[in-house]
Order: sequence, then structure tokens, then C-alpha cells
Amino acid sequence: MPASQADLHAAAAIAAASIPLPAIDDMAESPFSGPFATTLAVQADALAAHRVVLLGESSHGTAEFYHARATLTAHLVARHGFHIVAVEADWPDAAAVDRHVRDRPAQPTESPGAPFTHFPVWMWRNREVARFIRWLRAHNDTLPPAQRTGFFGLDIYSLRASIAAVLAYLEGVDPEAAREARERYACLEPWGRDPARYGRAVLHGTHEDCEEAVIEQLQALLDKRLAYARDGHEDFLDAAQNARLVASAERYYRVMYHGSDDSWNLRDTHMFETLEQLLHTYGPQSRAVVWAHNSHIGDASKTEMGTRQGQLNIGQLCRETFGDAAALVGMSTYDGTVAAATWWDGPMEVKAVRPARADSYEHLFHLAGQAQCWLDLRGADSGVLDDVRRLLMPQRQERFIGVIYRPETELRSHYTKASLPKQFDALLWFDRSRAVPALPTAPAPGAPEMWPYGL
Repeated sequence: MPASQADLHAAAAIAAASIPLPAIDDMAESPFSGPFATTLAVQADALAAHRVVLLGESSHGTAEFYHARATLTAHLVARHGFHIVAVEADWPDAAAVDRHVRDRPAQPTESPGAPFTHFPVWMWRNREVARFIRWLRAHNDTLPPAQRTGFFGLDIYSLRASIAAVLAYLEGVDPEAAREARERYACLEPWGRDPARYGRAVLHGTHEDCEEAVIEQLQALLDKRLAYARDGHEDFLDAAQNARLVASAERYYRVMYHGSDDSWNLRDTHMFETLEQLLHTYGPQSRAVVWAHNSHIGDASKTEMGTRQGQLNIGQLCRETFGDAAALVGMSTYDGTVAAATWWDGPMEVKAVRPARADSYEHLFHLAGQAQCWLDLRGADSGVLDDVRRLLMPQRQERFIGVIYRPETELRSHYTKASLPKQFDALLWFDRSRAVPALPTAPAPGAPEMWPYGL
């Protein structure tokens, strides 16, 4: 079906307003040098004026997205003093990586190679993330401890690991408090391996909820913050965040059976509050880079997620809280391959990404003819940026691929309508993209182990 004149006009405006980027020649090389990184650094310099820079992705399995996100982040860290990298991952897994990159002792509950070994393994246990972690460790090694950049998880799914982390911490600083914490957390102990069963049991009235117990435990920990922090501020921060996570996760698994919108909002609110807590902990001059899916990064109030389903997200909450000090950057693609599963907890597959629908934003960018480019969506006082912003303002379909991709039901499963210039401040585009290379969960026989990825 030939493109309409309106679509061709919008595509021409995208081509005129966008900044072409060189190809990523070889993602086996360092992502922080070469023509692609040099060109993208100019955009990173412009982002550096913000306190929070949120970098999205339209799939959880595209190599170019990971590579570009790492490149932007490395520049913001090395050249502009961003000290927080906060990612859509569980706090305990990210905390193990954080201790590695900041050269802090591992916790007793951790073992080498342990982070990111549960579904979806490839989302964080992949070559691009491993390369960034190696770079961040080397960068931090050149700095005094107080100036090192941390790596933190925002997500909510680590109920069992977070309980274990709280108990291990208290055993070391206050054994009597550890005994009391065990009694409180015993309410959740039967459900540790499958917390969704806890939610079902509470819903059906076969088990009392544990809300009072987990909130009581969080408060007990916070009440002793001054005494505990004297034994190690970073260790207390880790334990306190794990206790917060247990309280949020307990509620999450209770509300998930009442509706997906309620559980979505609770999850994104928890992730935003974790980000706020990190910024507060590291002081008024602290700045953060956030890595998450476009569905979390783009302002939900400017999409059908918000207007029809009542969902909010981190991007929306950051705009409402930080205003112009938050920059929301999306990433997208037209076709190629992607690492994804067919069902939850299923094996990773390398799947072909269908060419985008003709009524989508992705189709307009494809018509624009740029292999890869950066487009500022904020407009200007006059000229081509205002023109492209006006032409892209009407809602169109936009594709979202998470850890699951089902091409056979793509419209229903992976598209929603949005107003792109209202949703994001900028978009990073790759016309054809590749699946991110996943890493094994254990080192090859006889291979030297390079913590924390067991390569």
C-alpha cells in the first residue's frame, strides 16, 4: 500500500530535522569510542544539563539499544559527573554488580556469577551490559570511593532475595533485631519461591495478608537508621531498600489479582520512589541516568496507557516532580531481529521483528530513510524542529516489545497509540536492528571467571 501524501510530508520533516548517526561498525569493540560514540556525545552533552536522564528502549532484546544507552551513559558519567545508574532490574541483583563496580565487599548471601540468572536472563546478562560493567569498574578504579558511580536496581520482583538480604544484614549488626525480623517475615516464608501464590491465597481468604508485619519490619529498621548507619552507610542503604522492596512486593502480589493497572501503577511508583530515594541519599547535587523500557520512560499520560487505562509510569512521575530537569529519551526500530520469549519463563529465542505497521510512528521514521538518527522532539522557536513536532503530534500506533514477543498477535499484544512529541523529549532511531547477544549463566569449562558475569 503506497504511503499517503501526509505520511510522506511527515517523513520528509523527520529527515530534515533529524541528526544522522554513523553505523555501529562492530559492537564487539568498546562502545565508548569511534565515530558513533563521538557523534552521540554531542547529544549527551545536551542532556547533561538535566538532573535525571531517562533512556528507553522499544524492546528488551535489541543490541543497538543497549549499545547506545551504554554509550550515552558512559559519556554522562565520565564527562558530566552522573553518579547514579538506575535500571529496570531487581535491587539485590544490581546491588551485587554495584559492589563490584565500586570495589566494595560482596555480601554473605552472594556468590560469584549469581546476578541476573532468572528469567529473563538475557535482559541484563548480555554482552552489552557486561561491557558497560567492565568499563564502569575501570572508570571507578581511577576515582576515590566517594566519587564513584553506582549501579542500582529499581524493580520489585525480588521478594525472597530481599528478605534474605535484610536478615543477613541484621545478623551482622543486630542479632536480636534479626530474630524479630525472622518472626515478622515468617508470614511470607511459605510463598518465597512463588509469591504469586501468596496473592491468590489472600484473595481467596485462605491466608491472612502480611502487610502489617512487613511495614512493621521496615519501620523497625528505619527507627535505628542512625545507629546502623554508623556501622556502614552503604550497607544500611542496601538493607533499608530491601526492606522497602519487601513491603512494596507484598502489596504488589496482593493487588495483581485485582487488575493489571493497579499492579502496574504500584510497580512504577515503587521504581520512581526508589529513584527519588537514591537522589535524596546522594545529595542535592546528585544526578541519575535511568535505563528502562519505553513503556516506563515515555510519559504515560500522553499515551493510551494513561488516557484509557489509567496507568502511570516513571517518565510521567519524573516530569511531574522534576519538570524540565528530567529528559525522556526513547529508542525504536523498524525491523530486524530481537531476543525474546514466546511466553513467560520460556526460553530465549532470536525472533524476526515484523516491519512496522503503516499507521505507526515507526513506519514514518522508516520512510524518512535514515539508517540511524537522533531526533529532538521538543521543538524550537521556529524552523524544522517546530515543523516535525507539529506533524508528529497527532496520535499514531507505537510498538512495544518486552521480554515476550508474539508477532502473530502483534497489533493486540505490542502496539498502543501515543503522541510521540508529548511522550518523549528525543528519539534515537535504528531502522534495522539486531538481537542482543545473551551470555551463559555459568562459565565455560576451564574458562577464567570474570565476576559478576562468569565469562
